[in-house]
Amino acid sequence: MARGGGVQEIVRDLRAGLTKLGHDVKIITPQPRDIEGCDTEGIIFLGNAADFRSPLHTTSQFSVSVDTDEIERMLETEQFDVLHFHEPWVPILSRQILARSKAVNIATFHAKVPETLMSRTVIKVVTPYTKSLLRYLHTLTAVSDAAAEYATSLTDESVTIIPNGIDLKRFQLAAKAGKKDPNVKTILYIGRLERRKGLKYLFQAYEQLVRNQQDVRLVIAGDGPDREKLELLVKSMKLPNVTFLGFVTDKAKMDLLGSADLFCSPALFGESFGIVLLEAMASGVVTVAGDNSGYTAVMQEMGNLSLVNPRETDEFARRLSLLLNEKTLRADWQKWAKGYVEQFNYPQIIKRYEELYKYALEHHSHHIKLHE
Repeated sequence: MARGGGVQEIVRDLRAGLTKLGHDVKIITPQPRDIEGCDTEGIIFLGNAADFRSPLHTTSQFSVSVDTDEIERMLETEQFDVLHFHEPWVPILSRQILARSKAVNIATFHAKVPETLMSRTVIKVVTPYTKSLLRYLHTLTAVSDAAAEYATSLTDESVTIIPNGIDLKRFQLAAKAGKKDPNVKTILYIGRLERRKGLKYLFQAYEQLVRNQQDVRLVIAGDGPDREKLELLVKSMKLPNVTFLGFVTDKAKMDLLGSADLFCSPALFGESFGIVLLEAMASGVVTVAGDNSGYTAVMQEMGNLSLVNPRETDEFARRLSLLLNEKTLRADWQKWAKGYVEQFNYPQIIKRYEELYKYALEHHSHHIKLHE
């Protein structure tokens, strides 16, 4: 939690927003091996962290050594009214805290569990563990229907959908500050460089696009296990005007969004929510996205036009060309997106969580006291 990452950023932003509303908020997390230079304000470290290759195709950190007496002292000192667990099934800290909690316990599921995992590892290992957690939880939430699928397969309890949020003003400023090159149209990808992100299909569609259009370039921002393989693929395909930037800072990301003409994220699967799509839309960048369940949940209404099966190269290339070059369509899409993203603005999302906490306290705190 001391370092950046999708869920980590959401938790930090939630803390900042709730603090502004007058709440006292702490983040509980295992201590990473290297926290030098990290912002640790408002963080309670418990135990030590180790890298964990998540079955959701990402690398996370989880706690490997926790002193249970330390947990009990922390809970006694803090006297939390609400404990909010993000991705509660990831071992080990959630279980140890939940078993000792006297607060109202809320869980949020962020990730979509891949179908291959659902039929194999989850059933054998993760499901019994998660089912044992559910008895300690009073309220369940998820960021999308795709993220809720796993939880709803284990319980009859309702799951409240509260989507991820974005700092709308920040991305709107990026759009205003951005400088587009009038001589070249920029297609931008930002994200991990790994197989499920579908980049090889983007390269195949781009190859078709540049046969008929030379004033275009492709910028790839991000790092990951497939970077070297993807760079070699671009060379072997002899694709023109493709740039790999590697990891980029948050400021650089904003600059890139401000200068892009089209944002493309061709993820094949494993996406529970399209936060990168919302960021692009808020920046005024027309978007093309893979038609996975997480992205489909975000790209509603006119956003359906943005969805494409990345493996269908001809259609993918046509969609890139259409949304890159048709001025009237682009203007209509941008006008729609500007209004659509308002519902994901952080103050609204944080207010929904605040209302959920209040409701949970009203309906569950008496029950907790009866069972202490």
